[in-house]
Amino acid sequence: MTTADVPDGPAHWPVGRPAAVERVEGSAVPVRYYLAETLDGLYTPYALRTPPGPGPHPFVFLAYGNGGGGLEWLRDRVHNYAYITERLLEAGYACAWARYRAEVELGYHRGGPLVRDRRQGMDLFNRSPLEFEDELAILQHVRALPDIDAARIAHVGVSHAGEMLFKLASAFPDAVACGVACEPANHEFLDLSTDHTVTVNPDTAMRDIEEMQMRSPAAVRKRVNERLALERIAPITIPILVMGRDDDHLQGIFRVSYDLLAEAGKPAEWVSWDHDLHGYIFPHGTSVDPVQERAITGVIDFLGRHLRQGGRQGDA
Repeated sequence: MTTADVPDGPAHWPVGRPAAVERVEGSAVPVRYYLAETLDGLYTPYALRTPPGPGPHPFVFLAYGNGGGGLEWLRDRVHNYAYITERLLEAGYACAWARYRAEVELGYHRGGPLVRDRRQGMDLFNRSPLEFEDELAILQHVRALPDIDAARIAHVGVSHAGEMLFKLASAFPDAVACGVACEPANHEFLDLSTDHTVTVNPDTAMRDIEEMQMRSPAAVRKRVNERLALERIAPITIPILVMGRDDDHLQGIFRVSYDLLAEAGKPAEWVSWDHDLHGYIFPHGTSVDPVQERAITGVIDFLGRHLRQGGRQGDA
């Protein structure tokens, strides 16, 4: 390739211009890939699908687990986990899978609020942005798209991404209008004191919490830093649906996350389902069982109650 083969680019990349567009097998709705500028000037991708017809459309942010994986992970989600996006499109919602940076071990708990200053005309931070702050950057980018209703935006997160919803709603109360936290791994947000089921990896000196056993809400309640957890919950204003999984080894964390919201007077709801798949609301492929069908229908019903015309809950 020579310079003569390279097209001239715009003076700046328009917000509404996708980096790529792809077909999704079995669907008339394509996916548009965008790059959102993060708080520290790098870029993170998300994959947007919008329902047919004119906008602006309400929008649902879909997030699963820890970060990393880049475009390869994103394309896998778009093409192999399309059931949830098809259901949302049928219900009239735009939606997007997104990528963000990897979790930093206790980075949220120890790092404190992000502070921005200036040095030599450029940004200076007290710490690196974290994964939930990448979500904020994506949401800001989405809000600027002409076919998205900026007042009607929701977050649906599973596992670590469920905890990210709590962090986002606490630090940035206006970031979304409502949220769903499915199996939220809120041990950091709640400042949970771990037990003997947690070990330390001798090679990295970081905790291995994969087999942590926290099934009992009563036992979890004794281990959380309730004062700090309630301080973090206090700024939350949005309705949150907390979803548990009956036989999950972290079910006690899921339930206590809801209990503290409810006891603080927040508009929280709780439901738990008996299913063997972690992240059961994000099924692989196109085949779903009756439990997944009911659970996903419940999520869409929740979104419908809180993303009605006009924006946030309570608006006309």
